[in-house]
Amino acid sequence: MCEGCLPFLPRPTAPSRRSLMLFAASAAGMMFGGRIARAMEPTAPPKPDNLLSPRASLARLLEGNARYVQGVSRGGDFRRERNALVGGQNPYAAVLTCADSRIVPEYVFNSGLGDLFVCRVAGNFANDETIASMEYAVAVLNTPLILVLGHDRCGAVSATIDSLKDHTTLPGHIPSLVSALAPAVKASSHESGDALANAIRQNVAENVYKLMSAAPLLKLAVEQNRLRVVGGLYRLDTGRVDLLS
Repeated sequence: MCEGCLPFLPRPTAPSRRSLMLFAASAAGMMFGGRIARAMEPTAPPKPDNLLSPRASLARLLEGNARYVQGVSRGGDFRRERNALVGGQNPYAAVLTCADSRIVPEYVFNSGLGDLFVCRVAGNFANDETIASMEYAVAVLNTPLILVLGHDRCGAVSATIDSLKDHTTLPGHIPSLVSALAPAVKASSHESGDALANAIRQNVAENVYKLMSAAPLLKLAVEQNRLRVVGGLYRLDTGRVDLLS
């Protein structure tokens, strides 16, 4: 080719920094979006009996609790359930409860493997990580019910009451629990009766509202009647779960 033709040929140009950044962002978005899409693709549920409405899910929880209170346990085949759940899960309810060792949701509601999506933290309060976990349960696993479950004589709430009353700072990372539970303790402080019981109840109610109003995922699911969020109190002496009105 003659040298005279060269000026008329298109010359390769180096990509600009901006174009490279836009390409990288676009590729990352496609990858991330694809992962979400794949995660939310409908698949055959491993436990078809768990496909329930919010109302039916709550009824099933209470029926299981009644068996637990009576000491009548409906056993399950763990080997069969393990095999069925290898490829996925579709729990019929999610439970946010205290880390107290005396409360085991799977026992309390006489449930099997893959039935309950459980988050536990001392004082059963919803922080960012808990809300994100519940969003996953609802948006990806199609869980129709969330239960916030408090319990009698909660040590985390009791410690918060003492800390606020005595103006003391608890050791380690425990003050983070106090900060999370303090609003419920303060809101219930004007009520008559047992201060601890009042604060425990108030804490459950506040976290029910917090989850119900968590935008955009949980709030939208509640508005579309795909999700119900309820509160309950576990009675240590009887094992009964009483729902908040």
